[in-house]
Amino acid sequence: MKSLIPLPFLALALLLAQTASHAQPSAAPTLAGCPMFPADNIWNTRIDNLPVHSRSSDYINSIGANTGLHADFGAGLWQGQPIGIPYVVVNGNQAKVPVRFDYADESDPGPYPIPDNPPVESGSDKHVLVLDKDNCVLYETWNTRRQGAGWAAGSGAKFDLRSHALRPETWTSADAAGLPILHGLVRYDEASAGEIAHAIRFTVQNTQRAYVWPARHYASSMLLATYPPMGMHFRLKSSVDISRFSPEIQAIFTAFKRYGLILADNGSDWFVSGVPDSRWNDDALNVTFRALRGSDFEAVDTSSLILSYDSGQVRDLNNPSAPTAIPAATLTPISTDIQRSPRAWLPLMKK
Repeated sequence: MKSLIPLPFLALALLLAQTASHAQPSAAPTLAGCPMFPADNIWNTRIDNLPVHSRSSDYINSIGANTGLHADFGAGLWQGQPIGIPYVVVNGNQAKVPVRFDYADESDPGPYPIPDNPPVESGSDKHVLVLDKDNCVLYETWNTRRQGAGWAAGSGAKFDLRSHALRPETWTSADAAGLPILHGLVRYDEASAGEIAHAIRFTVQNTQRAYVWPARHYASSMLLATYPPMGMHFRLKSSVDISRFSPEIQAIFTAFKRYGLILADNGSDWFVSGVPDSRWNDDALNVTFRALRGSDFEAVDTSSLILSYDSGQVRDLNNPSAPTAIPAATLTPISTDIQRSPRAWLPLMKK
C-alpha cells in the first residue's frame, strides 16, 4: 500500500525547496583571501527560479539560437599567447604607478599597483587585472600599454571587493558594460573543486543601445529592442542534461544553470570568458561547449532582486518585509524593459 504524504507537509516541503533556490550563500566566493563581493551581491546570487524575460526569444535569436558556445579560455598558446584573460595578485605594498586613460572622465584615476611585468590579455582588448589581496581592491584596465615609467589604457576601474557599490551611472569600466571582469571568469581551481558559485561573463556581437542592472554602460548605436542590452542575464535551461560531461565541465554548466551568464562586452557570439590555465583540456572544452546551443539558454528577468540601481546588493525574496523601494530618480526607462539610457554615449566598440 502506498503511503500518502499529508498535504500540509507536502506544502511545507515545496516551500522549503523554493526557499533553498533563492537562499543566499553564507559566505561569498573568495580569491587570495578576499571575498569576491558580499554573499548577497548579484554576482553571487542564484537565478534559477527567476522568471524568463519577456524578450528572451528575441535575444536568443539575435545572438544565435543554433550557434554553439565557445570557451574563450584554455591551456597552451594561441598565436603565441595564452588563451583567456589572466590576472595577477599583489601585496598591499606593491608600488603604484601612474596610468593615463583615454577615457579619463569615466575612469578611476591612478596610480594603480601594476607590477613591472603583469600578464596582459592577448588580442585587441589588452586587459590587465590586478588584485590587491591585503586591501581586497581590484584594479582593472582595458587597452593597456606601456607609457614611460607608467602605463596608458583606454579605461580603468577600481572595485572594493567588500562593497556592493556599482560604477557611477553611465560610466564604463575595463568592460563595456561597466562591470568588473575578474569575478566573471571561469577559473580552473573552482571548476576542479566542483562548484562555481557566481555568474560568468560572456560576449555577443550585437548589443542594444541600453543596459540593465547591474550594468552601467552600453557600447552600441543599435536601437532595436530585439538585441540584448548590456548586463542581461542568461541561464542554461534546467531541462538540459549535463550528466554526461566531466566533473569540471559539469561544475561550469551547473553555474550556467544556477548563476547564469551575464552580458558584459561586445565580441563574438556566445564566447564565455575564463582564465588561462595549463590544466585545462582544450579539446574537451571545445567539444563540450559546442554541445550547448543558444536555444539551450533563456534570458532571465532579475528585476525582482533590485534594491537600488546604484547597488549590487539583492533583495531577499524570502523575506516579505525586505525593502523594495527603488529611488525614482534612478529610473529612465527607454522601453517596457527595465533599462536606462546614458546621458552621453561613448562608442567603446572594444572587439
